[in-house]
Amino acid sequence: MFVLGCLDELLFGASPVLYGVLFLPVCALTALWVRRGDLVSAPVVVPIAFAFGLLPLAGGGGGLSGRLMGLVTALATQAGWLYGGTLVAGVISTVRKARQMTRRAAWRRGRAAASRRGAAPATTPASRSAGQLG
Repeated sequence: MFVLGCLDELLFGASPVLYGVLFLPVCALTALWVRRGDLVSAPVVVPIAFAFGLLPLAGGGGGLSGRLMGLVTALATQAGWLYGGTLVAGVISTVRKARQMTRRAAWRRGRAAASRRGAAPATTPASRSAGQLG
C-alpha cells in the first residue's frame, strides 16, 4: 500500500479516491493469499497497511506534528474506504475459515467412521495440495 500511495502521489497528485479504490482489491487479494493458519490476521493487517500507505498522501505542515496531523485527517476523511476494505477482507477470511472448519469436521467424521470399521483413512487434511484455497 505504501508503494501504491507513492505512485498515486507521483502520477495523480495524491488522489485519495484513487487510493481508496486501489485499496479494495488489495484487501481481497490479501484475504485470498493469506495462509490458512493466518486467516484471522487478514482483517487486522489491512487497516495497518491502509494507514501506512496514506503516509505519502497525507498533507500537513513541516515537522513530525504536522505530518501526524495530516495522517489523522486523511484517516478520518477516508474512513469509508478503510471500513469497506476491512469488511471485504473480513468476509473473505470468514468464508475461507468456515470452509476449512467444515472440511476438517468432515475429515474427522470420516476418520471416526473408518476407525469404527477397523481401517484408517489414507489421507489427512495436511496432505492435500498446498495450492488449494480455503
